[in-house]
Amino acid sequence: MTQTDRQGQRRWPGVAAVVALVAVLGAAVAVAVAGREQATDSTAAPVTEGRLAIRNARIFDGVDVIERGTVLVRDGLIEAVGADVAVPDGVAVVDADGKTLLPGLIDAHVHAWGNAQQDMLRFGVTTGLDMHGMPDRLPALRAQRESTAPTTQADLWAAGYAITAPGGHGTQFGFPVPTVDADTDIPAFIAARVAEGDDFIKLIVEDLSGYGGTRRLPTLTAAQVRAVVDAAHAQKRIAVAHVSTQASARAVLDAGIDGFVHVTDDAVVDDAFVVEVARRDVFVVPTLVVIASVAGADAGRQLADDPALSPWLTPEQRDSLGARMSTAPKPARFTDAIDSVRRLHAAGVTILAGSDAPNSGTAQGASLHGELALLVQAGLTPQQALVAATSAPATRFGIADRGRIAPGLRADLVLVDGNPLEDITATRRIDTVWKNGARVERTRSAAAASAGTVPDDTRISDFETGLDARFGSWAPTTDQMAGGASSVAHARIDGGADGSAGALSVTGEIKPGFAFPWSGVIFFPAAQAMQPADLSSRKTLVFHVRGDGRRYSALLFSGASSNAMPAVQSFEAGSGWTEVRLPLDGFAGADLSQVRGIAWTAGQPEGTFAFALDDVELR
Repeated sequence: MTQTDRQGQRRWPGVAAVVALVAVLGAAVAVAVAGREQATDSTAAPVTEGRLAIRNARIFDGVDVIERGTVLVRDGLIEAVGADVAVPDGVAVVDADGKTLLPGLIDAHVHAWGNAQQDMLRFGVTTGLDMHGMPDRLPALRAQRESTAPTTQADLWAAGYAITAPGGHGTQFGFPVPTVDADTDIPAFIAARVAEGDDFIKLIVEDLSGYGGTRRLPTLTAAQVRAVVDAAHAQKRIAVAHVSTQASARAVLDAGIDGFVHVTDDAVVDDAFVVEVARRDVFVVPTLVVIASVAGADAGRQLADDPALSPWLTPEQRDSLGARMSTAPKPARFTDAIDSVRRLHAAGVTILAGSDAPNSGTAQGASLHGELALLVQAGLTPQQALVAATSAPATRFGIADRGRIAPGLRADLVLVDGNPLEDITATRRIDTVWKNGARVERTRSAAAASAGTVPDDTRISDFETGLDARFGSWAPTTDQMAGGASSVAHARIDGGADGSAGALSVTGEIKPGFAFPWSGVIFFPAAQAMQPADLSSRKTLVFHVRGDGRRYSALLFSGASSNAMPAVQSFEAGSGWTEVRLPLDGFAGADLSQVRGIAWTAGQPEGTFAFALDDVELR
């Protein structure tokens, strides 16, 4: 991960834009509960096999192909590989005739918490590069990846805290993030991150200008970007950047960045940019699977339905693949990104495979297989796509002991049915995964727990006498759970829609302190908060509203995971009572068989707000 690690070459450069845009409430919930989640180990303890021979396999060694050969493994490392390797007596043998052996896959862009490392390994992703998170786990991650003991988890290299501006993208996930302001001593700031254990430095340069609308986030200045990159290099760390626009990419390129962790998707990259990226030998991790989700494509759901992947997905992963970003669908973003990758690759730019999981439309491990197919769609050959997920990220991030099948390297291996060098989707047909030379027992995921039923009565609350509900309950919700400062109060008031006796008043203030503030009220349809209820028989959310003229959001939380992102629709609250009807199938990607909550919230701009609800129904 250092400059010198990278074969002496000087190759110095995000969610993800997408997370920034859609993480309004769900991501904060995700982070808030992540620390409480108990890992659900879906893989049984691996069986240690001190010596192992895998023979008669087609071997892709990370660069080249041996059409029929043998790999010997000993004590977690590769002992020998070749077409004429002899198998010693007494060594356990796996006959891989008709199969292809690959190095353990490397996902060059993940955000890993909860069960992420187990989920990655189950799909043959033995190493991930984590792009933003708290640094207290970095020593343990380092110890884990230096061990050759059997494990049920993929290894991680991590950026620790991403480098961003106060209130900028990256500060909204519910944990405190040190930021760079005008007075920051940047060399000292970066030295502190390296002292915490950062394996590389990630910058975020994102003001949302590439996504339309009028809202802008604070972001690093060009001078700060240059200072961060220089400080990273002084600390012998490579620097990579989240960008979403060609303009911001060009600025960080001029600062000497080593790599981009997204391809820009506001337009097809122009000739001058392509030439300059190639000239500077900057790598690109396109993350096409998450851009597809931003664009409104249904790629995640299609991946979830693939019979080669589907049996191994947890209910939470299936939910995540089926979810969609709450941004307005813009198919051109995806086609532009594909064309940009095609142009960059044709110019000789190094492309690395990364998924940006677990953003909506993606899932750890499974989505890297989707990314490989999209890289082929963008013009890489299947062999080049496999290089992008094995030897290339290992080289560019200075990971010396993996990414190849070669003597002395770690025995992280994936055996697949068929020939992914001809059909890249063959990587999904995993026969066996070995981590540190030990077989990983892949177990099929259990089905999601069934959700509770709700009464036939469509009415939730009419607030005639109180805040009770025919089923479920009401509660306030604000960004304070994620470290924000917004406030809210809710109460029954006299006088409702159509002359009724009462209504639900929701008043509060959106305050600075959180990048994506919210405040409002949430209805839980089951007995416990975020417990799922089956609303698949209901078609429309109906309510009366009046208020201060703001636009508000209705957020529907659903699916097997309580930390899944919500689906969103908006409505306006004018001065008079108005009936609002929101079709439930308009909540893109929602799983109506497992609805956990419906929230009515205010967001930007900052300031006070007030609205009232009455006659809330699920018809």
